[in-house]
Amino acid sequence: MSRIIALDHGEARCGVAVSDPTGELVTPLDVIERPDSRRGLGRVANVVRERNAELVVVGLPLTLSGEEGEQAQAARAFAERLGQTVDVPIELYDERLTTRMADRSGGNDSVAAAHLLESWLMKKRASA
Repeated sequence: MSRIIALDHGEARCGVAVSDPTGELVTPLDVIERPDSRRGLGRVANVVRERNAELVVVGLPLTLSGEEGEQAQAARAFAERLGQTVDVPIELYDERLTTRMADRSGGNDSVAAAHLLESWLMKKRASA
């Protein structure tokens, strides 16, 4: 398995985390400010390229009932723009509980991205 990047997209900041090549370890990276700006999107794309990611997982913030609101639509739009910028697959993944987990552990947006990636990796292992 190659490296996977997870993004916890927000209007002001985007949390970033990366897996090691084995998919066992997840590391939070620096938060990227204003990810929807041209400069912010460029920074996200640079991280994807620099880390040689084979896949980017973007958190999809569904409501507790599983519906999509404005934040989910913004995450979808961001994922689509990123997909036009980098040459790796982009996958949306339900992030309903990861931000809450990061808050409880005293973390920031990149810790939320790390929780998102850990959850995604566990689900992949369980289905393999």
